[in-house]
Amino acid sequence: MSWQCGRFSFDPVVPTIMGVLNVTPDSFSDGGSWLDPEAAIAHGLALAKAGAAIIDVGGESTRPGAEPVDPEEEWRRIEPVIRALNAQELCVSVDTRHSEVAERAVLAGASIINDVSGFRDPAMVAVAEHCDAGLVVMHMQGEPQTMQDNPTYQDVVVEVRDYLQARCEALEAAGIARERLCIDPGPGFGKTVSQTIELMRNLHEIARLGYPVLCAVSRKRFIGEAYHIEDPLARDEASATEALMACELGATVVRTHNVEATVAVLANLRPQVFLGLGANLPLMALPGEEEEAKIAQINHAIGQLCLLPDSQIIDISSFYGSKAAYKEDQEDFVNAVVLMRSGLPPKELLEYLHAIENSLGRVRTEENGPRPIDLDILDYQLYVVDTEVLTLPHPGITERDFVVEPFCELRPHHQLANGLFVDSVPRAERVGAAWKLRG
Repeated sequence: MSWQCGRFSFDPVVPTIMGVLNVTPDSFSDGGSWLDPEAAIAHGLALAKAGAAIIDVGGESTRPGAEPVDPEEEWRRIEPVIRALNAQELCVSVDTRHSEVAERAVLAGASIINDVSGFRDPAMVAVAEHCDAGLVVMHMQGEPQTMQDNPTYQDVVVEVRDYLQARCEALEAAGIARERLCIDPGPGFGKTVSQTIELMRNLHEIARLGYPVLCAVSRKRFIGEAYHIEDPLARDEASATEALMACELGATVVRTHNVEATVAVLANLRPQVFLGLGANLPLMALPGEEEEAKIAQINHAIGQLCLLPDSQIIDISSFYGSKAAYKEDQEDFVNAVVLMRSGLPPKELLEYLHAIENSLGRVRTEENGPRPIDLDILDYQLYVVDTEVLTLPHPGITERDFVVEPFCELRPHHQLANGLFVDSVPRAERVGAAWKLRG
């Protein structure tokens, strides 16, 4: 779903680059470099020329241990920069946790409010209510001055995910459109290095919430420790590599200091592919264990998908039971949806899927009949195809409950390559009613 930011709209199909412009004396990697307004404006224009669609302007450092800045001083630093970049028709984001600064910035032309405190301040929510700016909702445990004082989690991925979901639900309850929201798990903000790495390696769990996801890892401490790079200014290549991994897992916006390096690496991002898997003809099943046998067949197919060239499984839905559709006089199905990134062209991928089906005993004698395994390409990013051997997106995908339910578990409100939304047909009107079996 596109991210709506005032007069700007950002399509999630291609990652959106947000260039960092710190108008501060003490930011961790470039403090003081752009404190002069003319230098800051020139750098913002250079970031845009290099490929940044958004310029994120901040006047207060939120690095660990940073001292707070008076909102009047923060505004004095960033006002001329925001006004000048807006005059150049650029999308400007204001990086602030102060409602009065956010309000002034929006009036001066900013189209995004990037709040590291996650819109916990009711006054900031009020600013958001009375404008049409896009919002970046970030997770941070504690405050910048104290956030690295022994941050503790039982499960950092679950807790960050649930926090972001709760904040977004609160903003939507306040009347703010879902399309305006983008979420940021806050790597390095109230998290140890190991907690940050665990969070970023499981970013697909954050993407399951169905909002645009911001990747803001540029030059951060965890990259320095993971890649053994002490100087923050030398971390740009590693930062770009981390951004690519984050985008493969579901990030759609990348905040970066080095736009040129990031754009170059993101050119390697592979398209997103959704596969549907189903089985209702259990092979060698003992009485009473037919469902387990069907699940085993799907798991066997998933194991073979892991061996496909230039492809990687990103996420797998729960298993769903369903009544047979179209030809109803047969056993119930077990279904799942797999999300992959693949460099294989669609027709070549289809040949691999047929080979996996054949290896698991698939015989194509009866349309919509029983089968030990069924593998379908449901949606292949950027591809709309209508040929004798392949149609993309898969025809009828939106009308099949056994596809829509597991699909939406992975990516709620997903827009298919042909522009339709996967959940566009009400559940009561779908065929093949589905129910969750297990995770």
